[in-house]
Amino acid sequence: MEVELTARQVRISKALRTQAEEGMDRIARILGKTTSAAITFRVQRHLHIAELTIKARMQTIAAAGQADSMEAALRAALSHAEHQALRYRDRHLTRKRLPKEEKSLAVPPVTRPKTRPAPNVESNGTAEAASRPRAAIAVHSFPARPTLVEPHIVKSADAIALRPMTLEEAVKETEFRDRDLLVFRNPAGELFVLHRRRDGQMELIEIP
Repeated sequence: MEVELTARQVRISKALRTQAEEGMDRIARILGKTTSAAITFRVQRHLHIAELTIKARMQTIAAAGQADSMEAALRAALSHAEHQALRYRDRHLTRKRLPKEEKSLAVPPVTRPKTRPAPNVESNGTAEAASRPRAAIAVHSFPARPTLVEPHIVKSADAIALRPMTLEEAVKETEFRDRDLLVFRNPAGELFVLHRRRDGQMELIEIP
């Protein structure tokens, strides 16, 4: 797989190029068919930053890493992207296997309600009364007080962006934080919620 490398205020050495190509090939094998891949290297305030993007058939993976050296920054970005690729592959395989598993589930046995015989009917001396069928009475038992399970709620501020950002920046921030939900404001001050659905697609919700 060919990888587009872009350098800003930094020189790409042969060792760095080899590290990038090998890491991206490893991620491409996890995802399967990929359409494009790109890595950008830049330096900001003596901090080395590596940003990568891989576009697969139904998924786009974006990751970034920063460190004191470009090799360490690239290694962190590749590790983060590989984790996302494995998670996407596992979700995809689970969705493909789900219909087969549902077909193989055994049908639970039908439990019939307990019945008790109807009270005896006094004979009136006729054959019609003696041959009359008796009605079955179903008896159901319910608990006196239903058991309520309180949900376990964990408060977290990791899904809230503290600074305004564009939609593209919000997508990258979601991938960088490795979360499926991000609440952010755009430069105009409008509030949005970025959510990753089960099929891997990103859904943008505008808060009125």
